[in-house]
Amino acid sequence: MSGVTVKDIQERFDLELLAGASGIDRTVEISDISRPGLEMAGYFDFYTRTRIQLLGKTEISFFEMLPEALRIERMNLLCTPDTPAFVLAHGVALPPELEAAAERMGITVLGADVPTTRLSGMLTNFIAGRLAPMKTLHGVLVDVYGIGVLITGKSGVGKSETALELVKRGHRLIADDSVEIREVAKNILIGSPPPLLRHMLEIRGVGIIDIMTLFGASSVKDDKRIVLAIDLELWDPEKMYDRLGVDEDKLKIMDSEVTKLVVPVRPGRNLSVIIEVAAMDYRLKTLGINAAEEFTNKLDAVISQKAAAAEEKGIH
Repeated sequence: MSGVTVKDIQERFDLELLAGASGIDRTVEISDISRPGLEMAGYFDFYTRTRIQLLGKTEISFFEMLPEALRIERMNLLCTPDTPAFVLAHGVALPPELEAAAERMGITVLGADVPTTRLSGMLTNFIAGRLAPMKTLHGVLVDVYGIGVLITGKSGVGKSETALELVKRGHRLIADDSVEIREVAKNILIGSPPPLLRHMLEIRGVGIIDIMTLFGASSVKDDKRIVLAIDLELWDPEKMYDRLGVDEDKLKIMDSEVTKLVVPVRPGRNLSVIIEVAAMDYRLKTLGINAAEEFTNKLDAVISQKAAAAEEKGIH
């Protein structure tokens, strides 16, 4: 599980630091966001103090109606040692009572011009993604026609070279060699590169190359949902490979599963084109168009017709 700090949140959304700079390195351990409306009214029995506290126009306008003594009291109660940070949405002004309490307790207060509901969703999604269970896999992750394709296989089979060809054909690289995969929800896996390897690709005989510098910003992406896994393996003449695509295999990553294809590698096979077609075919299947099933149904119909014709001929 990867951690997230208040500083990470500030940098990710370019939030303004309003007060409490000393608490910028506090960790956030819960992705849920609290809007302390009831607490502003004085009800603290179920105050979720360990969450980020989000204040918008509703909370602040009510707060400003309170007498000065109550305003000071409420902010002192809101600012606890367990509170990671406050975020003011909609560009609302920082109340001096909150500033004083936050500075005293070392709690960072951030500001944004984003509407409160939208900001709440943005914060929740970001923190949940960073706190999600994580696993690192050896492979390459590319965005092919909007489909997150995880390419796996033994070292030296040609994963990075295939990714380079895909980038040259207009697709995007997410991660090479090491892919950090976070399970943000059941069957929702988000892959990203380690910070040190971001935008980098290793080609044997050439070395490490910077894909963004060579091919531009449109050739890379920071993360992508993984929906298709393609395992490259050296061609085995003794093995029977799937030629119809009717049976669907799965790759299990943590508690989630993604569709898996095994593609044999041998001289003369254009792996980048094969992966492009696999991605397009996967998209068609999600739209209800399955070429393998249609072919099988047509074949069964032809066989049934011939069997019926032969039976009728035998009767006569």
